Amino acid sequence: MFKFFMQGGAGYMTILTILLVAIFFAAWKAPRWIKEIGTFALVFGFLTYLIGMYQMFQAFQQVASDLGGGVSGLFDLISPNVFFGGMRIGLIPVFYGIIIYLISLIVRIVKKPRL
Repeated sequence: MFKFFMQGGAGYMTILTILLVAIFFAAWKAPRWIKEIGTFALVFGFLTYLIGMYQMFQAFQQVASDLGGGVSGLFDLISPNVFFGGMRIGLIPVFYGIIIYLISLIVRIVKKPRL
């Protein structure tokens, strides 16, 4: 589990973990915030994926231009294993954000006042 935490980016995963703790704190002190915190975790997870993909494509473009191959010959210069491995690692915070969102929905259902 710690391996996924570090691969997903320690900064991003720490923020998501703080949001997870905030959901349980909000369930105790401010139940109306549970949904908003969960939604923020979901959006933040997707934002980390977009940031990671931007950085990956920027690095690939730099490698292609340094070697003079241009972007059209990118897969001749960079292994598809590296490309898809980077995409796989980039999805770790997204999955974590989705799990936190699902937890927020469950906590919200449990804390919902009964009629």
